[in-house]
Amino acid sequence: TRVGGVSRSPYDELNLAGHVGDVAADVEANRSRLAAALGATALVGLDQVHGPLARIVDGSSGDAGSGDAMVTDRAGVALMVQVADCLPVLFADPVHGVIGAAHAGRPGLAAGILQATVAAMASAGGVPADTVAVIGPGACAACYEVPAEMRAEVEHAVPGSGATTRQGTPSIDLAAGAVGVLERLGLGQIR
Repeated sequence: TRVGGVSRSPYDELNLAGHVGDVAADVEANRSRLAAALGATALVGLDQVHGPLARIVDGSSGDAGSGDAMVTDRAGVALMVQVADCLPVLFADPVHGVIGAAHAGRPGLAAGILQATVAAMASAGGVPADTVAVIGPGACAACYEVPAEMRAEVEHAVPGSGATTRQGTPSIDLAAGAVGVLERLGLGQIR
């Protein structure tokens, strides 16, 4: 419920976002409660900017700065990305103990956020063939209408992402684009 914070948004039940006007101490308390519920020693978030920057984080709680993906090899650290119509993409290399979380909207996907995340995982000891990626819900191709020029630009950067809405207008299929990127990177499993 809203008991854990002074949410200014009618859509937030338990606000974890530091950018919507809630009292910072309430947001931090909510994040601490979530970390405890997950059994994590730290919960790390980002100031998401729709770009290609992936950060490697240690066990410190709080925000990791600006970027759109995080990677860690530290046990007990939970990574948090927040999305609306963008895709959350979660990564785990259970063999080498590396995890990642990416915020992959249209601009970040086209800029290479998934490639940057896999590269950051590799620099932390992860191996693409041992990595599982799970693509969460986001805007669907049947609904994500964009101008034809934008669809062409994104399709050029992310082959397989160009699509058409139910009404026959240009759209972007974020999930198909993400799957294509991850397949080309050689991930072990994509769900």
